[in-house]
Amino acid sequence: DAYNVEQAEKAKILEIFLSNYNDGRKKTLFCAAVNLLELQELQMVLREVNRKPDMETMTLKEKSAFVAELLQDVATTKNINLKLRKKKG
Repeated sequence: DAYNVEQAEKAKILEIFLSNYNDGRKKTLFCAAVNLLELQELQMVLREVNRKPDMETMTLKEKSAFVAELLQDVATTKNINLKLRKKKG
């Protein structure tokens, strides 16, 4: 049950990222981050985004880059790579 609750919460966070901060190029990164990072870390990123004073005046591209950088920073501290590896061939 706890797992299902956590997954539902992660799905809500992914929806927030995709609805508000996806510049058309970050969908894969957001999906990977939500799958690989802990719920508490994702909530921390959202709190940080909500605390940023000039978020309303930023362009979608700037917002997207800011959120992506926060997610990358959290992932890096956990030694997680959010980039997809394309198969060669």
